[in-house]
Amino acid sequence: MTTAIAPARTLRIGPIELDAPVVLAPMAGITNTAFRRLCREYGAGLYVSEMITTRALVERNATTMRLITHHESEKPRSIQLYGVDPATTEAAVRMLVAEDRADHIDLNFGCPVPKVTRKGGGAALPWKLGLFREIVTRAARAAGDTPLTVKMRKGIDGDHLTYLDAGRIAEDAGVAAVALHARTASEFYSGEADWSAITQLKQAVTSIPVLGNGDIWSAEDAARMMAETGCDGVVVGRGCLGRPWLFGDLARALGRPGSAPEMPVDATLGFVARAFRRHAELLVEFFEDEGRGCRDIRKHVAWYFKGYPVGGELRASLATASTLAEIDDLLATLDLDAPYPGAAAEGQRGRAGTPKRPALPEGWLDSRDLAPEASSALAEAELDHSGG
Repeated sequence: MTTAIAPARTLRIGPIELDAPVVLAPMAGITNTAFRRLCREYGAGLYVSEMITTRALVERNATTMRLITHHESEKPRSIQLYGVDPATTEAAVRMLVAEDRADHIDLNFGCPVPKVTRKGGGAALPWKLGLFREIVTRAARAAGDTPLTVKMRKGIDGDHLTYLDAGRIAEDAGVAAVALHARTASEFYSGEADWSAITQLKQAVTSIPVLGNGDIWSAEDAARMMAETGCDGVVVGRGCLGRPWLFGDLARALGRPGSAPEMPVDATLGFVARAFRRHAELLVEFFEDEGRGCRDIRKHVAWYFKGYPVGGELRASLATASTLAEIDDLLATLDLDAPYPGAAAEGQRGRAGTPKRPALPEGWLDSRDLAPEASSALAEAELDHSGG
């Protein structure tokens, strides 16, 4: 069992009070209803959906509508939106509120993926101060009593930082909290997150909660981030891949008593296998298709069994299983009493990538005002019908 390593505290985001100052970061193809439900079973927090494209939402794309549907057990319901057009973003927020589809809405200004930044979206957008201000202001107004938050990065690269300006603008616009991934878009997920930037943002934004994100692999990391930066809570992404029980560790360490089941996390191979099996089961329920659910769990095999004595042949078999019965038979062959392997199972998860020059629209960095020629690139970004 994880012992308390920081004073118990809660986190208030608008009218929502969380029993633990912990937020699940949106991750494409990962944070669907199945994974959110699984994480919630281990501990308290705010569990955010995959990134939803505003244009696809307003046009009621079928995939998108499925992604914003929450299980009845999910409270509060949280949805993250990606948009680059003020009117479309406002319309998407109004739709979610009017149809009572979310209790919390987050706006994504932190995505570093080239296909997003190349069109001026994600982490590239806050460079255009007027556009950023209009999107956030109109979205916050449309949200009304539903708390709206902003997640962002430090900026485009070390020479084009945006987070302090963006934080102040968001605070003035009436958002309920801001979250900072302490890397630039050019860093992607490489190197170490610059937690000092979270400290600076906390000093600049004083009337609303500031949340920190980046390199939280354990409850100890989360407690250290909060102690070092003074941030009000943490946002956890890659650290929970294959470790949904991390939210139990975080809640026991940081939250109020009772914010996580008082169950020991022995992390034996049997414990991990049960979590993996539960994840697969929830995916089958989410997709309403056993084959599809079993295909989706395949991406999680390496994360769950990192460091454990699970041979390559068995991992390959788990990554090709097409039924829950097959998965059960394969898991039954494991040495379920194998102990937690320690350091071999710790540390970074997911792709880190390498620093690279961000892909941006032509002339994007020439001015912090939006030039007419840049508007066409943004219009193309809004036509993304991917649904996530």
